[in-house]
Amino acid sequence: MDQQKSAPPPAAPYHPQVETPWSTGLCDCCQDASNCCITCWCPCITFGQISEIVDQGSSSCATNGALYCLLAYFTGCGCLFSCIYRSKMRRQYMLQDNACGDLCTHFCCESCALCQEYRELKHRGFDMSLGWRENMERRGHGGVQVAPTAPYGMTR
Repeated sequence: MDQQKSAPPPAAPYHPQVETPWSTGLCDCCQDASNCCITCWCPCITFGQISEIVDQGSSSCATNGALYCLLAYFTGCGCLFSCIYRSKMRRQYMLQDNACGDLCTHFCCESCALCQEYRELKHRGFDMSLGWRENMERRGHGGVQVAPTAPYGMTR
């Protein structure tokens, strides 16, 4: 018997999300000299500010800054904590990865990596001194996270 196999239905078109480049380079620290100095002398402050924005307010600047400080003090490698946030940030904003990877970038150039992340969030409209809640209030969201919308509504 000759059975014809039906061809599978055509797959939906695949539209990969394109990664965008960082707004500044890793070594462009001099673009924000005050942040560069703060990060050089006390990276826990810059890291705390970055982490609060990346976590969308679910963790505080002070808590993450203190954890970073403790980890750096006891292990000498605060980069173990900060590289996780670089990865989160890259996924949130579809930022390009570099050849070294996030851990290597933070391990070799911790201050430069933190400064680049700080500048990227500023470039995206965040006032880093305010924290998540006040940034959302200024944007008109009242400190509440706005859920993303589906392009064509929800269907079953």
